[in-house]
Amino acid sequence: MDPLVVLVLCLSCLLLFSLWKQSHGRGNLPPGPTPLPVLGNILQIAFKDINSSFIFLPQLSKVYGPVFTVYLGMKPTVVLHSYEAVKEALIDLGEEFSGRNVPGIFKRSNKGLGIVFSNGKTWKHTRHFSLVTLRNVGMGKRSIEERVQEEARCLVEELRKTNASPCDPTFILGAAPCNVICSMIFQSRFEYKDQEFLNLMTKFNENFEITNFTSVKVCNTFPILIDYLPGDHQSVIRNNAYIRNYALQRVKEHQESLDINNPRDFIDCFLIRMEQEKHNPQSEFTIDNLLVTLFDLLSAGTETTSTTLRYGLLLLLKHPKVTAKVQEEIERVIGRHRSPCMQDRSRMPYTDAVVHEIQRYIDLIPVSAPRATTCDVKFRNYLIPKGTVIFPMLTSVLNDEKEFPNPKEFDPGHFLDKSGNFKKSDYFLPFSAGKRACVGEALARMELFLFLTSILQNFTLKSHGDVKDLDTTPLVNGVCRVPRLYNLSFIPV
Repeated sequence: MDPLVVLVLCLSCLLLFSLWKQSHGRGNLPPGPTPLPVLGNILQIAFKDINSSFIFLPQLSKVYGPVFTVYLGMKPTVVLHSYEAVKEALIDLGEEFSGRNVPGIFKRSNKGLGIVFSNGKTWKHTRHFSLVTLRNVGMGKRSIEERVQEEARCLVEELRKTNASPCDPTFILGAAPCNVICSMIFQSRFEYKDQEFLNLMTKFNENFEITNFTSVKVCNTFPILIDYLPGDHQSVIRNNAYIRNYALQRVKEHQESLDINNPRDFIDCFLIRMEQEKHNPQSEFTIDNLLVTLFDLLSAGTETTSTTLRYGLLLLLKHPKVTAKVQEEIERVIGRHRSPCMQDRSRMPYTDAVVHEIQRYIDLIPVSAPRATTCDVKFRNYLIPKGTVIFPMLTSVLNDEKEFPNPKEFDPGHFLDKSGNFKKSDYFLPFSAGKRACVGEALARMELFLFLTSILQNFTLKSHGDVKDLDTTPLVNGVCRVPRLYNLSFIPV
């Protein structure tokens, strides 16, 4: 038979199968735009900006309501586009919406292990162990706050070494949170000029930006292309392997010096648990799971916090009056002669509001890491089948006009009442919500407050050029919103 005829027949069969699967799969899913065969609604997405390129956001939410369905390839994805819808799914029905949809690239590299891209027993056991262990790491010798305060002092000293010269703060602001998580999992921190540290930071930075690139999105939608399509997704795979190999070296060092009666850090605690469960063939406590978990903790504990700090300083440069009010509050409450501590936060409502507004305004991850339903679930008037991909649009919550008037404006008043007291908001969900909320939320909140107050306690921020010309729109605006590169000077006060 003519090869061309065979190709046409194969494509026709694929097309018919796709049409059948899409029409069969819609069932009682929420309404949405009609998908194309095979491609679904993917042509309606401009890959550069997931936030504005989904033409249904917010347009289609007005047509179909706050819950609707789109197809990324042949897979239906239910989009939640309001605070009420996100809360009802992730909190009220937390167990039913606690699954994780694993993108193609991470399915290959993580193999269903770790915390971020795992499901079922593996996820539950690994997450619970990690939460408890990180909370108790060091067995009471040093609290997490003490670790963050120590790193804040190191950060300030490193900034002093810039001698008030213009600098790009990207690496320094990334090194600080990375060192905090390293001190908990490796029981050691790096010097800021350590080459191994520089290499790790480079890999994390690359991965965070590459997740927005077209080839990565294509391969996550069509995993079959991973091995055949050249592009930046191959860099993600190589970077992941590099970080995991580094973690393996550290694990081997810990195995050689392990004292089961005196665990030093997260790795020791995991290795002890492995020993306790060595006769359990179903145990999740394996070397492979340890390596993926370490990767998850390192990447999640570094990039999101460091990017928020970098974006935060850019906003403080752009809004010098806000910065001045924060510094006045620091001077009044803390002074110059002691380090900030978390107890200070309750007496610093304006600073607390600024930290919250930075996170709200930058909208770092517009779409929370995709969820999946763990069973067939009745949601509102729809029946969503088990395994359906769920997109909780955090951006629709953080930019809700009823809760945050003029949401596109940077305004700490969004978190202050009429008396100037800090005002909590249920709509503040930068770490997502429910059972899949960020494991490191408490640590990240602590780091943001202590690092920013330590910097502003010791330095005046100086922009080079007119602050009106500073561009606070993201350079990369997609899965993760990354600020534009900029230089500033840290002038000692």
